[in-house]
Parts: sequence; structure tokens; C-alpha cells
Amino acid sequence: MKIETQYSYEKTYRVTSESDLLKMIAQEVGDADPEGTLIYIKEAIKNGKVISVGSCRFREAKEIK
Repeated sequence: MKIETQYSYEKTYRVTSESDLLKMIAQEVGDADPEGTLIYIKEAIKNGKVISVGSCRFREAKEIK
């Protein structure tokens, strides 16, 4: 699964690697569990939802056919 991210000050989404996702989540949630948060995000975006964590939004990347 590819995940796109967008900070509140950005205009476009971009595909982000899992290691970068963990870094972004850690910056946004502080001492909370970044791995657990990423698991939650992956489950929630499967249904087409956009999840916000702090000032960052996450969504599933749409595949171009």
C-alpha cells in the first residue's frame, strides 16, 4: 500500500516511504507510539478516508491504470 501525505501548508499530496511516515508521525505525536499510529492510519485509509495527525494528512495513493 502506498500512502500519500500532505502538511496543512502544502497544496499537493506526495507518496511517502514508510520510514519517512514513521518520522513524520513521531514528530506530530511526540512520545506516543508511532508504529501503532501508522497501523491505525493504514486500516482507516483503506476505506478511502483521509486521516489527520497534527498538521499532516494521510490518504491511500490511487493507482493509475
